[in-house]
Amino acid sequence: MDAERIALYEDIEQARNSKVLVYFTGDRRGLETKMASEVLDLFVHHLDTIKVVDKISLILYTRGGETLSAWSLANLLRTFCDELEIIIPAKCHSAGTLLCLGADNLVMTKQATLGPIDPSVTTPLNPQLPGGEPAARVPVSVEDVTAFLEQAREALGHEPIAQIFESLTQEVHPLVLGHTYRIRSQIRMLGRRLLSNHMDRQEDIEKILDFLCSESGSHDYTVYRREARELLGLPIETPSWEFYYLIKELYDNIAEDLELTTPFEVNSVLGSQDRASYTFRRALIESVSGGSHIYVSEGEVVRQRVEVQPGFIGDAIGDQRQFEGWRFHEA
Repeated sequence: MDAERIALYEDIEQARNSKVLVYFTGDRRGLETKMASEVLDLFVHHLDTIKVVDKISLILYTRGGETLSAWSLANLLRTFCDELEIIIPAKCHSAGTLLCLGADNLVMTKQATLGPIDPSVTTPLNPQLPGGEPAARVPVSVEDVTAFLEQAREALGHEPIAQIFESLTQEVHPLVLGHTYRIRSQIRMLGRRLLSNHMDRQEDIEKILDFLCSESGSHDYTVYRREARELLGLPIETPSWEFYYLIKELYDNIAEDLELTTPFEVNSVLGSQDRASYTFRRALIESVSGGSHIYVSEGEVVRQRVEVQPGFIGDAIGDQRQFEGWRFHEA
């Protein structure tokens, strides 16, 4: 972790009178990462160095990930502090938004966005992706299944719903449909319990969950801070201009480090060479006292000339991945 970033963390800690933790999952095209349960032990390391404190500020950037990892992380953070706030410099979607529901305060920049928490189910029993690899599967959206059945019921009435459901099972395995129902119930239960940490009115909690789970219309809907505050009633804080530029400076530093705006292209790695090594930094968890955990992919890209069909020679590019995982760097 470079000295400039440490100084930014210390400035934010002073401004917020808190201890800072940072969690970025990269969305660099072709090298995306997501929130996962494997990070819980890494967070324990950082929290043990921070110790139990009055307030923790989690700076979070993510496009989503595992639902239960968000739930577990929210509860883990709360065991180490009396007050949990989450600072959102830009994107914080899906499972990231679910995690935010457990915070006492959300600091959102003007470009920060939350998103729906309606998950998708991906299992080996999902429908095969047309034209994809044999193991590629189509994610089944929990809310899409519900919307299809509701639309059919509205259009045709209750009488033929059994036949409609039977036709759906011809396209989607019954166990996958059962899984979507369980997940739909679970996501609302988790959201309800997280919001109950800092909200008392049940009708306010259900209003937030109704919108984030179904009424937003699609999983890529974005919620900016005005809507989050005025329509949903979430505890949103607008940062001062001085603090905004501090958050943005930190975001720019990490975005450059993870190359978030540079799509991954194999040819750009190879250039004119036939063989080239690479190291990509794809996610990070950091704190001043706990150092830096970086999710890294390392390997070698190789271009070979092969006969792709009789009489025709073409390029075949192989990715020889040699390491992929978290690496630790002390503070």
